[in-house]
This record gives sequence, C-alpha cells and structure tokens, in this order.
Amino acid sequence: MPPVSWPSAGLTPLPPAMPELDRGAGMNAAAPAASSVGGPVSAPVSLPAAGLASAPVVVITRPRRQAEALAAAVAALGRTPVILPLLEIEPIEDQAGLAHCLARLADYALVAFVSPNAVDAAFAHIERWPDGVAIAVVGEGSRTALFKHGVDGSRVTIHCPRDPARSDSEQLLQALDLALLAGRRVLVVRGDGGRELLPEALRAAGCTVETVAAYRRAVPALDAGLAASLGALLRQPNDWIVTSSEALRGLMALAGQLDDETSVASLQRQHLIVPHTRIAETARALGFASVTLTGSGDERLLAALQS
Repeated sequence: MPPVSWPSAGLTPLPPAMPELDRGAGMNAAAPAASSVGGPVSAPVSLPAAGLASAPVVVITRPRRQAEALAAAVAALGRTPVILPLLEIEPIEDQAGLAHCLARLADYALVAFVSPNAVDAAFAHIERWPDGVAIAVVGEGSRTALFKHGVDGSRVTIHCPRDPARSDSEQLLQALDLALLAGRRVLVVRGDGGRELLPEALRAAGCTVETVAAYRRAVPALDAGLAASLGALLRQPNDWIVTSSEALRGLMALAGQLDDETSVASLQRQHLIVPHTRIAETARALGFASVTLTGSGDERLLAALQS
C-alpha cells in the first residue's frame, strides 16, 4: 500500500521526527504515511478522484504534537491517518504563578493533573518529582505523559479512575480517599478556565485547594486551507478519533462556518471514536448518531478501529 501523497496546501506530510512505523504486524506493504492539516495555504486541497486515500481514513483531532504517536500506530494497522488538530495548546503568557506553585511541590499531599497537556506544561518546570507527594490523573493519557517524564507507580502513588471507560473528574474523586486528604493541601494543575468540579469537591471534603493554569486552549480559525481540508474530509465517511468535548464543539462550529449548507449534516453522519463518556454524551447532544465509546488509553482507541 503506497504512502498517500498530499498537496502542500492544507494537508501536509508529518515531519521526519514522526516515530518509525512497525512493519512487522502482518503487513506486506508500507503503511500509509500520516498527513497533517495546517500547512501553508497557497491553493485549495486537491484530492484524488477515487477519494481521500486508498486505505480508510482515520481523522485524529488531537493537538499535533500529541497526535503523531497515535497516527503512527493507526498507519501500522493499514489505515490512513490524517491529523486535524481541533485545539491549539499554547503556554500561558505569565508563567510566574505556575513556577511558584511547582517550586513548592513538597508542600502538597496531592497534585492533580487534569490532562496530558497539564503534565507536559508542568514538567517544563520540574526537575525531579519529590518523594511522598501523591499524584492524581483523570485518564491513561496523563499517566502515559507522566511516564514519559520519568514518573511511574514504582516510586510515586498515582491515583486514577477505576473504570477506564469513565475517565473524568467525577470518577477520579471516587478513587480518592477524601477523608485522608481532609485538612491537607492539594494542587490542581489544569488549563486556563478549566472545570471547577474537581477543586470544588476537594474543598467540600475539607482540603485546602490551590488551582494553577499551565496552558491555554484555542480552537483554530477557519482559514482557506482548513476549510478546504475539512470540506474534503466531509465528502466521504471516515472514522474520527475525538478526545475532547471542547474540540468536538469546536469542530461543529467550524463545520457550521463552511459555505456548504450540508456540512453540519455530513459531519453528524461521520463515525466518532471517543475515550470518555462525557465526550460521547456531548456527541449525542450535538446530533451524532454513530459514536463508539472505548474507554481511556490509545490501545482501546486502536482496538475500536479493528472491531
């Protein structure tokens, strides 16, 4: 299966730093190369007459840096991954508050990270995780991000939801011993303007809670290149991996801005693969009829592509 060749405008090849594909998983030909939306715009996207690609397309909507490993794994399955980042993750302008909190990690009984982005942004300021400070995460993606920064359960207690199909703040709270945390200090590291459920519940349990923003999120603007790429993807049925309710709402808003009045209806007919119940509920509220809930972790997302 030859790699897909995308025009330079809109859909562009991933940079050479993308991980090497596993060629030994029963494949006799090269897996299709991943493509990425968001390159320089010089002309509308031109797609092959037969469709987007010879292999069924999987649209990965994570921020680009977090999408590349999953794209490589999708390609190794013989599918055509297309990276369409629906959220831009940007550092907060003033890092002083974040740095101040992270310099005092030993003062906290528990530090909760609400996303892999929170982990990555925080560890830009952390040389070594202090002994005796427990960590809480809401999903396997955050646990994987911790591992990449050298933190695992062998030295640090890591709390996470017991049910991987419901990886959210509500399930994390059920996994914590709130009585043990009462009267102790907890830090919640999150995005700018994040949900208040976790810190409010911890305060109600008697914890002294601080919150700190580590990054900000923004939905990309619909420029000519993104409009052409999104329109092309909506002209045929694809599998879409969506890992954020905010990103899904942003996708619906982008589709609504396309000139074609049928774009929203075409989007609602696409098949979504989502890791969390809350995202599935958002999808159904937005009118999507085909939604597969996998549970947390890339391995479950990949398994859904093979079912």
